[in-house]
Amino acid sequence: MALVYADNPTLNGRFSDVATEPCTMLMPIAGYEKMPLVSLEEAVEPLLSLVPDVQRTVWIVKQRCENPLDELSPDESASIMLYTTEGTCRDDSFYSILNSTLRTENRTKLKPWFLYLKLVLTALSKLPSTESDTTIYRGIKLDMSDQYPKGKTFVWWGFSSCTTSIDVLEQDLFLGKTGPRTLFTIESEGSQLTVSPPDAFVGSS
Repeated sequence: MALVYADNPTLNGRFSDVATEPCTMLMPIAGYEKMPLVSLEEAVEPLLSLVPDVQRTVWIVKQRCENPLDELSPDESASIMLYTTEGTCRDDSFYSILNSTLRTENRTKLKPWFLYLKLVLTALSKLPSTESDTTIYRGIKLDMSDQYPKGKTFVWWGFSSCTTSIDVLEQDLFLGKTGPRTLFTIESEGSQLTVSPPDAFVGSS
């Protein structure tokens, strides 16, 4: 799964968090699909002790998603915006804690997230699909060729923030054009993409 962002400097850390992805195969994430669809407030109740100020953030995003697009419900739209919201401290941000949990080998730690995962993945599945395949990019200012040998299959367990514009990654704020770097070029088949303001989501694939 990939979340595609516009050219937004506040999100530069999300493009490069590929370094925190485990390069080993983990057990599949199972169980969330059996959960009921609930409101965003209900979905984050199990997370109150895990994510700082999550109730306040939910209240804010719900106010901003009263009239959602793409046939999403307000709760579905707000669940995506909750993920994209950047906190004052990146390590305490909702997306950072979620991705860290998605990437852990201990799958029992994901159970408090099941209601939210059910809601946000339902929302992402409703986004309009593009008519053709899409190329997206992400990268990091590190040489990761040893971790990603040619011909081997990898799974990125977290939500992967990408861009449709390689020019964005070539900015000094992101990868730049000099020094050790790794650029991932992703051919997204049957992707779901839309465009919205840079402080919100742009899509998934």
